[in-house]
Amino acid sequence: MLPWLDSATPYFPDVSMALNTPDGLLAAGGALTPDWLVSAYRQGIFPWFSAGDPILWWSPDPRMVLYPENFRQRRSLTKRLRNGGFTVTLDQCFERVMLACAAPRQDGGGTWITDDMLTAYTRLHQAGIAHSIEVYQDNALVGGLYGLAMGPIFLANRCFHAKRTPQR
Repeated sequence: MLPWLDSATPYFPDVSMALNTPDGLLAAGGALTPDWLVSAYRQGIFPWFSAGDPILWWSPDPRMVLYPENFRQRRSLTKRLRNGGFTVTLDQCFERVMLACAAPRQDGGGTWITDDMLTAYTRLHQAGIAHSIEVYQDNALVGGLYGLAMGPIFLANRCFHAKRTPQR
């Protein structure tokens, strides 16, 4: 039975209780307040649901982890960034990045970034917890991502790109 959370206190079941099918579903209910979201992310839990559905909390196993010290930027990427007219900024247009992430995809898939999610993450951004990275090409926003910074960890939520550059 899936635990139903009340909206009073952010208390989640242990992530070991997450379902195998669907992968990582842990609980339903609760609230999208900064306290709930921070508590969830600190435990490896995140909200993911569609408009009109209850809040669903997930903790799939395994999770993808990228270690910055292991990242190797190839010369071709360095050249493309240098010669492609790209500029990268931080926290310059958080809501705009979230809205771009929420836009319908070419494959026709919907979005889980509801108005309530936009409001909740914007509140986290105002509190200095959620951040956006924006990529501009020739002064046009062409890509970005948003996520939460918690201590030494950045938890990326969603990214977008507006166009692809040709392969060379």
